[in-house]
Amino acid sequence: MRGDIMTVKEELERLEHRRLNPLAAFADRSRGRPRYEEPRQEDVRTCYQRDIDRIVHSKAFRRLMHKTQVFLQPEGDHYRTRMTHTLEVSRIAGTITRALGLNEDLSEAIAMGHDLGHTPFGHAGEAALSQCMGKPFRHNEQSLRVVDVLEKDGQGLNLTYEVRMGIVGHTGETWPETLEGQIVRRSDQIAYVNHDIDDAIRAGILTNEDLPRQITDILGDTHSSRINTLVTDMIRTSREAGAICLTPQVEKALKDLRSFMFERVYRNPVAKGEESKAKAMLARLFEYYIAHPEALPEDFQPQLSFDGMERTVCDYIAGMTDNYAVDKYTEIFIPMGWNVRG
Repeated sequence: MRGDIMTVKEELERLEHRRLNPLAAFADRSRGRPRYEEPRQEDVRTCYQRDIDRIVHSKAFRRLMHKTQVFLQPEGDHYRTRMTHTLEVSRIAGTITRALGLNEDLSEAIAMGHDLGHTPFGHAGEAALSQCMGKPFRHNEQSLRVVDVLEKDGQGLNLTYEVRMGIVGHTGETWPETLEGQIVRRSDQIAYVNHDIDDAIRAGILTNEDLPRQITDILGDTHSSRINTLVTDMIRTSREAGAICLTPQVEKALKDLRSFMFERVYRNPVAKGEESKAKAMLARLFEYYIAHPEALPEDFQPQLSFDGMERTVCDYIAGMTDNYAVDKYTEIFIPMGWNVRG
């Protein structure tokens, strides 16, 4: 090994070729970044490790802590947020990726960035912005926009191609090109269906006995057993097939469980009872900023000249946390008390 520090990164890249599956996405074979960056003599990270750090240190990542997963502003400390969901996806994806001999750094980077574009109030926010914009607002596309354009005052994070395509492909019609990205996509499904069951039971919307027996007989009747079944089945089946997949029986059980959750939780009036208020609030904020662009924060003002009014306002509102959206609505539309001194 040479004495200069550059050999640390090179050794990490060499280790990938020695220990990873030939089907893995190797860091030194990345298709690169949108903008060329000069190599750093002091860098001791592979390109995917650098992407993890760029995402975790971004403002959009920190905001996930205060964004709704399913339950709007729930009472209690143990309900999932977008942040905890992101961490659960990362851990599930890491377990599968490691067992298959694929690139854990790439799957972690994709997992950490996959939901950066989520709106306040979960999918209610997506629906509100879709209506305001007159076209579908898709959080996976917004996540890519966040890392490509919005972060770092319009410079974006300049992430690698593989991470960017994994982020935009974690849901929707386009599947990621890498096996690591496909694992994150499946891990997202495994995570949200199971932790949403856990939250729904905590909220009193479901009991464990409500889950259909034909599903629990296959996947298990506890949170941990269901995740373990799905993860181990995916590892075993993918090893044999050379592709990321589940056995038909487990795949059907997961789809049936997702359908059950849509029927009993995702469209449940108790869980979603406040959504109409959230949609109306975001729509009114959108109308206000369209009429008063000068009220947008200073760092959004330059964007108006090249992205236009609607896109800039949409980006601003999409980036809000739940509490910030409520605070701005209160500040703009709710009369405040004032003191009269005698």
